Amino acid sequence: MTRTDIRLALPSKGILQNGADEFLAACGLKVYRPNPRQYAATIAALPGVTVMFQRPGDIVVGVRQGTMDFGITGLDMLAEKGSRNGDQPILTLHDALGFGPCTLNLAVPEGEPVQTMADLAAWAEKLERDGRALRIATKFPNATGQFLEKNNITNVKLITAEGTLEIAPAIGYADLIADLVSSGTTLRDNHLRPLDDGEILRSQAALIANREALQTRPEVLAVARQLLEYIEAHLRGEGSNLVIANMRGHSAQEIVKAMAGRPYIGGLQGPTVAPVIPPPGATEQWFSVSIVVQKANLMPAIAELRAIGGSGVIVSPVTYIFEEEPARYKAMLAALD
Repeated sequence: MTRTDIRLALPSKGILQNGADEFLAACGLKVYRPNPRQYAATIAALPGVTVMFQRPGDIVVGVRQGTMDFGITGLDMLAEKGSRNGDQPILTLHDALGFGPCTLNLAVPEGEPVQTMADLAAWAEKLERDGRALRIATKFPNATGQFLEKNNITNVKLITAEGTLEIAPAIGYADLIADLVSSGTTLRDNHLRPLDDGEILRSQAALIANREALQTRPEVLAVARQLLEYIEAHLRGEGSNLVIANMRGHSAQEIVKAMAGRPYIGGLQGPTVAPVIPPPGATEQWFSVSIVVQKANLMPAIAELRAIGGSGVIVSPVTYIFEEEPARYKAMLAALD
């Protein structure tokens, strides 16, 4: 039976779960899950979508197989489980959602005289002469194997392991590990250190979709656009403030000229200047100036406004900045074509 519902898979636990919940809420896509034990939820802004909760790796598999239409997962899991035999059933709609950052690294015991991939290759060659392979414990055998092959290290035995990897070299079932690193504290606590050039990949949360569903189901394509509209507008507006100031002047052109050449008050496409309706008997002309300013530039921008006569400055956070069409939506259409 052909499936007619639209499904979005979200991480069911860990940093990615918390990050996805917070991120979607900030985008205006708050997930409603009345019972934390339920594995289905809804999003009011996307009434036709069922939200389901899975492990990050299972999300990639579900989207790849078509049991899920969309998913938020890590780029690490996408690299590990995203394709099979060269096929590309998954389309990455957004690869930089801004949460869940980490790297996948090769890490060796602190006592080993191995600093670089060249040193690792020499170690592997020495072990080959001794009649055994270099043993690497990892949860990412595909990504790790491809990285090693790219660096011409072939005398390797990849040991697929679950749970805690950091103990593997200490108890003797691996020589080193390939694992995710965020702060590096866990590695240091277990007397491991990453190779200088042993970074396999960089990861963060990404939005993915099933390519066939986008191509064959218009309602899925419409949801993809909604998701990208909310996400792109939120990310563009994040960290920005709308600044409104009153300013005396004879004309809008005079005020724009006074603002010219000042680096912090140019706005997105120049300032918006509008006349303020004066009260009866007023002898001065006032204008309202609106600009969008990055938070890091807020105080310099206010100083520049004051320098040219600005007063009564109002600052509001920006929730969204919508452009004519999301760039990533256009990129998605191009990829589907």
